[in-house]
Amino acid sequence: MLTVVAKVRAKTGREAEVESELSKLVAATRKENGCLNYDLHRSQTEPNVFLFYENWTDRAALDAHAASPHMRAWGAKQPDMLAHGVEVNLFDMISDAPWLR
Repeated sequence: MLTVVAKVRAKTGREAEVESELSKLVAATRKENGCLNYDLHRSQTEPNVFLFYENWTDRAALDAHAASPHMRAWGAKQPDMLAHGVEVNLFDMISDAPWLR
């Protein structure tokens, strides 16, 4: 299993727009093959910071997600709305995943 933590920082004044765009990604992504969970969070201390916590069956599923039409459309909108590019970190889960049993 592959875990992704992706951090998004909205430009000042664009927080609501970024939240709306990110929220649209959730339903579409959760339907993708290999998506185990795709959860959007917003910082309690920095209202312009959003975080996705994702789990995928494997790298191929994540790569297909990255190439999906909704992710390509989001990528085209990012420069106008984000302070900088999305910070993406990939992890291998080393504990057990009881929800997968």
